[in-house]
Amino acid sequence: MSTSKDSLKELKERLARYREANIGVIGRKSGKWTSRPVWFVLEGDKVLLLPVEGSVTQWYKNILENPSIRIDARGARGEFRAVPVTDAKSVKSVVERFREKYGAKFLSCWTDRIFGRILSAVHIMCGRRAPRSGASLRDSPSPDRGSFRPMPAE
Repeated sequence: MSTSKDSLKELKERLARYREANIGVIGRKSGKWTSRPVWFVLEGDKVLLLPVEGSVTQWYKNILENPSIRIDARGARGEFRAVPVTDAKSVKSVVERFREKYGAKFLSCWTDRIFGRILSAVHIMCGRRAPRSGASLRDSPSPDRGSFRPMPAE
């Protein structure tokens, strides 16, 4: 899958309009793509994800092993590279963005369940290349140097 400038623009336009998208990640045990709906926040060129169960969420564990991630917003698609975020200040910022978008009352019930765990978030930068399949975060640049990148054409 490749992500052209036009498809990236369409994806960002759809993400700006909707409250839910589907993400696809590669299973760390199966090696197969799996998909699930998620809430997200679009912040400029960055897509923010917040794992419902914190760092024990299965899709989050999968991106730790292979940071390739697909985003589908009602037919507009892209493949990117995920960068986990675990420092408290950055995670708190992501939680605040989710509260702004989805409402403090509803989100507080959701996040109260996970504050006892290691809270984590994920950044996706639209406009950069995803790593080769099978690459783990140990092979990737540090989170300080960027997030997701579109996959090159095969």
